[in-house]
Amino acid sequence: MLEWVECVVSVAYFGYCYCGFTMSGTTIDLDRLPCHVAIIMDGNGRWAKTRKKPRLYGHKVGADSVSDIVATCREIGIKYLTLYAFSSENWHRPIQEVTGLMSILKRYLESELPRMQKNDIKLISIGDRERLPEGVRTSLARVISETSGNTKLTLNLALSYGGRDELVRAVKKINHLCLEGKLDPATISDVTISEHLDTAGMPDPDLLIRTGGESRLSNFLLWQVSYAEIYFTDIMWPDFRKEVFLQALSDYQVRERRFGRTGDQLHTE
Repeated sequence: MLEWVECVVSVAYFGYCYCGFTMSGTTIDLDRLPCHVAIIMDGNGRWAKTRKKPRLYGHKVGADSVSDIVATCREIGIKYLTLYAFSSENWHRPIQEVTGLMSILKRYLESELPRMQKNDIKLISIGDRERLPEGVRTSLARVISETSGNTKLTLNLALSYGGRDELVRAVKKINHLCLEGKLDPATISDVTISEHLDTAGMPDPDLLIRTGGESRLSNFLLWQVSYAEIYFTDIMWPDFRKEVFLQALSDYQVRERRFGRTGDQLHTE
């Protein structure tokens, strides 16, 4: 059960004053939240199967989890949220499921636009958008355009996305610049590569969450999560709501992020 309690420093969101909060005896420090959270939303189909429902039913309920987690990020002050919504490998699923997923995506985009505008949420996307159905591309482009000036939270949907494909495309861009004489190969660095990825301009994820009980990256943000803290949970995505998300954030806050240094070095800085 989530219990909000007052602390010394107050932070205001959505017209309420949250000074801090305690969950199951653990205080969440609003000043130490990850700037960027990335989530592999896994388990929709299996969740539906255990309830003797069609897989698409799980995806529909999973869309409600998306709305809940987006609202939570906006509420507590997380600046970037990247959701693995549809991978490049997902095109190999049965055509009925792919068609249903695209329909759910289009409906989500159209229904959530007013809420994004009201709560100052900006939508962007990464991946190969050209493979998406025309209707989905149109809705996606509209929401991206109409929310482009929003600043409180950036919601990044990974659609028709694969980490290896993203790296290949980045290398091709860099190679093209070198061939045109606009880039000296000797100056290529990790920054150069980051600047040519789909996520250029965004900070790398601080926390990667995967639901559904699997413990792998599944071709998601392979370059960007090099130093991310990783949180695996058996909870299926349709059941992953605000309270469970806050537990993941609580776990993140007790970890020591050293980035190659020793703990002693961190404590003396």
